[in-house]
Amino acid sequence: MPKVRPAELSVCDNAGSFLQSAAWGRFKAGFGWTARAFLVEWEPGLSRPLLVLCRKIAPGVRMAYAPLGPEPPDGLGAPPGGAAAEIARGIRPHLPPDVAFVRFDPPWSGPDGGFPEGLPPPFRRAAADVQPPDTVVVDLSPSPEDILAAMKPKWRYNIGLAEKRGVSVDPSPDSGAGLRSGLGAFHGLLAETARRDGISMHGLEYYEALFGAYGGEPQQSVRLYVARHGGERLAAAVVLFRGEEATYLYGASSNDRRNLMAPYALQWRAMRDAKEAGCLRYDLFGIPPDENPDHPMAGLYRFKTGFGGAILHRPGSWDFPYRPARCALFALAESLRQKLRAAKKRAARGRRRQK
Repeated sequence: MPKVRPAELSVCDNAGSFLQSAAWGRFKAGFGWTARAFLVEWEPGLSRPLLVLCRKIAPGVRMAYAPLGPEPPDGLGAPPGGAAAEIARGIRPHLPPDVAFVRFDPPWSGPDGGFPEGLPPPFRRAAADVQPPDTVVVDLSPSPEDILAAMKPKWRYNIGLAEKRGVSVDPSPDSGAGLRSGLGAFHGLLAETARRDGISMHGLEYYEALFGAYGGEPQQSVRLYVARHGGERLAAAVVLFRGEEATYLYGASSNDRRNLMAPYALQWRAMRDAKEAGCLRYDLFGIPPDENPDHPMAGLYRFKTGFGGAILHRPGSWDFPYRPARCALFALAESLRQKLRAAKKRAARGRRRQK
């Protein structure tokens, strides 16, 4: 069974996922979270870092959260559920005393990307997933021509159509007035997208802080791509480059000129830049669990799976209770909030269908 000991935050520089990185911990520390780092010894001589974030969820009550963690060493595969429980118990003495539970997003997927098993009791399935358990990952190791050929024909057509109709895609400057202007435009498009799709969004300062957290970091950066036509901003995307993987974090698009297919051109430019930067994978970061036309985000599934990547399914969010009663109360409140969000998305989809 794994052993846990506290460590400096810098050990998380070696984490596999950006969500387990030291930079992510520092970034979230500016928004009500406290970052704590651990080393998990899975087997003698095989250790991996673990980032745990803590924040208040009610008066006198906190939660702990390991985003896309714990990460097992390469080659270990999906560890037994009892190992996750041992890690939860091992970090408990090093967390604030009012922490009611720790939430894990296990990063492993099932065979061939299929649905994996969850975690055994006393873990409880969380009422809402924090990180998307289902995603699409595009292999960037082939040539650009082969990457394009692996996409669905309509997606290749739309990419070519955007180019023929004069859609241009360029990254915003990394800092200064150019970045501030680009982020302002992105935030405006995001507000438009949120109203259209019934989704939530952060304030502008959140995205500004994200770029600040990764500015100057070795082997990792955040880029803002903006698609334009005739000087008008039609779509924008925020993509994080880190080591062998690029991750599409946020996207936004205008209600206007949707026939120009700007989001397709955005993704293709980001994929090509990621390949040029040495990334081997491009994570489109989040889809519904299956192709269900009645799902409020069914359009997102169709859009992202059309780029030809492999679909991965992870277990989702699981809570290990330290204080079961308080954990259960939070789960009830979270479930109600999740139902309200789903109803908002369904209503937004209904409005779109009526247009």
